[in-house]
This record gives sequence, C-alpha cells and structure tokens, in this order.
Amino acid sequence: MSSSHPAETRAPGGTATLAGHQVARIGFGVMQLTEHRPGRPPVSADDAVAILRTAVAGGVNHLDTAEFYGTAAANANDLIRAALHPYPDDLVLATKVGAERDAAGALVPAQRPEQLRAGVEANLARLGAERLAVVNLRRLDTAPGILAEGDQRVDLDSQLAELMALRDAGKIEGIGLSNVSADQLRQARPAGIACVQNSHSPVDRTSEPVLDLCREHDIAWVPFCPLGSAFPNWPKVADQPAVRRAAAALGVTPAQIGLAWHLGHYAHTLLIAGTADPAHLAENLSAGAIELDAETRAALDAVAVPAAS
Repeated sequence: MSSSHPAETRAPGGTATLAGHQVARIGFGVMQLTEHRPGRPPVSADDAVAILRTAVAGGVNHLDTAEFYGTAAANANDLIRAALHPYPDDLVLATKVGAERDAAGALVPAQRPEQLRAGVEANLARLGAERLAVVNLRRLDTAPGILAEGDQRVDLDSQLAELMALRDAGKIEGIGLSNVSADQLRQARPAGIACVQNSHSPVDRTSEPVLDLCREHDIAWVPFCPLGSAFPNWPKVADQPAVRRAAAALGVTPAQIGLAWHLGHYAHTLLIAGTADPAHLAENLSAGAIELDAETRAALDAVAVPAAS
C-alpha cells in the first residue's frame, strides 16, 4: 500500500495492522468535532477541517467515524470529506453501524440487518468512498449508551451474516465489533474480526477478558474512553495519583501517560483519542514517544477505582 505522507513523517506510536492496512497506532476519533459539550463552544466547520488536516499531516492515517456522529448540519463524515477528499492512498476510514438519528435528531438503535446495510450505504455516500476499510458493529446489549429493546434485540449471527455479505460485495474490507463480551467475540471470530472497540483504560479494566482474547488471536484493540469517562462523577485517568506522579517524573501530561500506558499494554492497541484543540492533538501524537519503565507500568497497572454509581 502506498503512502502519501512525507518520508520524514514518523507514524505516531509506531504502526500496527488493521484489516490488512498498516496504520499509525495513534489515530484520531472524529466524534468530538461534532459534539457540543456544556461549557464549551461548538467546533466550527473550518476548525474541524483544519484539525483533521493537521492530524493527517502529523502521520495519522486511521480515522474513526460514524454516520450518526453529529447532526445533518454538522456530520463527522461531511467534515472528513471536506478536509481530505480525495483521500490519501494510505488513509484508513473506520466507521460503525448499529445506531442512527431519528427525525428529531435523537440517537436510536438500528440493529436489524437491513438497518446495518443502510448504515453502510449511508457512510459510503456521505464520505464519497467506494469502500470502507472497517465497519464496526456497535452492539447495544449493555451500557454505556443507548440499549436495544423489542425488535432491536437482534442475534449476533444475523448481523454478522449481513456484514459478511457486504464484505463479499466489496463494500467493506474488515468487520469490527464494539461493546461486546468475550463470549460474543468467540461467537463472532469465525466471521473474521479485524478489531474490537470496547471501553478500556487504567480506571476501567472490565474488558480485560475481551482484550486477552484479542491478544490470543492477534486482533486489533481499539479502546474507547481511553482516558476514562467524560461523564460527571465517573473516574478519569488524569485524576489518579499514580498517573500524576508518573507525569511529573517524566515532564509530560497525565493524559499522555494514559495514552502511553495503552500503547505498552498490547502491541496491537490502536488509539483513537479525539480533540478539537490543536495543542491537545500535538500532545496526543507525541505520547507515542513516551516510554514507561517497569516500575511505572506496575504502578499504573495497580490503579484501582470504585465502580461509578
């Protein structure tokens, strides 16, 4: 696969394989460019386009997106297309299906096979792409996020069959899973799973059994909420004393320590931390150069926080 990055641009965090593509281990999650969080101004389209271009210029070639990120007026896929189309040869677009926006703009489940197919087609159309490198199936069995009820409680095999048909048709290259258990990953593995996206961080280790299975079968691991939850009263990596001590000792930020922990935790971890702040983007990309010694890693591995209520 050819690369359109300058030869001197080093892949941040090194590289790993995703659906047959070599990608920088530090990628970029586009969702934050479409979110309007309390206390923060919305991100303008111009600023969003600029930070996407800056990320790619810095060596990022893995973008995580979804058709249901944002609104019709400010959609993540529109921003990607405006910033980067025609796409660099080595750019890997990973999207997800399993939810959609209703007429009022609310996020609702879309788990039925025909809805998954419609979601893939919608991503292709808005991105202006012929195929998608990865499509992650977001299961809605458990929190965080919305939950499937009624006819939206669909068996995993039916969903995988639809995605496999789309793969056979050349519309997608790799199938990923999001928010799944170890048993669900075992069930899905015969379909050929490129990656798993679950909540995971030093303060949220509940998905370690899923990660262990990824290690066993060399499956890429793409943690969401890699620095803990943004929700109030939920634990955050940067608040942990062990993280703060490590950051002070190395002269970096607590967030960089958290990202470096992920990179050292499994060789095929791919990070998709997102930001609308150019300074934070630079910090995230430089986290790939941080090396944690065994003592620091042990201290971070020992971080324990009570479950959020």
